Amino acid sequence: MLNIRSQELQGRSELEIASGSTAKLEVLALSKSFMQPSGAISVLEDIHFQLFPREFVCLVGASGCGKSTLLNIVAGLTAPSSGSVLVDGREVTGPGSDRGMVFQNYTLYPWLTVAQNIAFGLQLRKLPKSEQRDRVNYYLDVVGLTQFAQSYPKQLSGGMKQRVAIARALANEPAVLLMDEPFGALDAQTKEQMQQFLLELWEQTHVTVLMITHDVEEAIFLSQRMYVMSARPGRIKLEVPVDLPEHRTLEVKLSAEFVGIKRQILQALRE
Repeated sequence: MLNIRSQELQGRSELEIASGSTAKLEVLALSKSFMQPSGAISVLEDIHFQLFPREFVCLVGASGCGKSTLLNIVAGLTAPSSGSVLVDGREVTGPGSDRGMVFQNYTLYPWLTVAQNIAFGLQLRKLPKSEQRDRVNYYLDVVGLTQFAQSYPKQLSGGMKQRVAIARALANEPAVLLMDEPFGALDAQTKEQMQQFLLELWEQTHVTVLMITHDVEEAIFLSQRMYVMSARPGRIKLEVPVDLPEHRTLEVKLSAEFVGIKRQILQALRE
């Protein structure tokens, strides 16, 4: 199955150019400024990029370059000063179920069980009870937390809490999953375990993912393409294809190909 999917992705660009179809996510001429007593401060300037269906793309950049602001605009939580964001060809004007969001801090409701946290968005959408139950059970199984369905967040480890947050986002079956440094609060060992988990989850669900991180190794390990952002005002400085096997283990971080990509990214960030 993975070999077939890899062939589909390799042929994606030619097929979409021929058919004229749009990308899953498009960011077009996007800029953002904030007003301060001293005047307007430009945070993002003329951002252009796109994600295609089933892609995993990472944005990397130094702290303060506007990564989180950009993701919040894509999520519909912040309005751009100019430019636009399209999901499946439709302009983003606010939050929507077509975009799932996972934050660094787990944002779980402590008074709800794991299952209830996952069901929260489904209840807001007033889906039938039977469909809610089926989706919750399915994603509990996908993230390996079925036996913790009736547990509360305080009873879970950091990695398990983030799995719940990811399951909650996926349960709404978004067109694009947005991730804001989701493993930044975890220790090094748990972080690597969660990276492997997320990659396997992506292979299983085929969800389109846009993730921001300042961890260059994490971005290379997870993504198929990377965008490097410049210092403020943030711009897309470099697009880097990640030419690594689609099915990866942590050992790939030691390969010459991985190290070469890392060197290229670090050089771009230093410049």
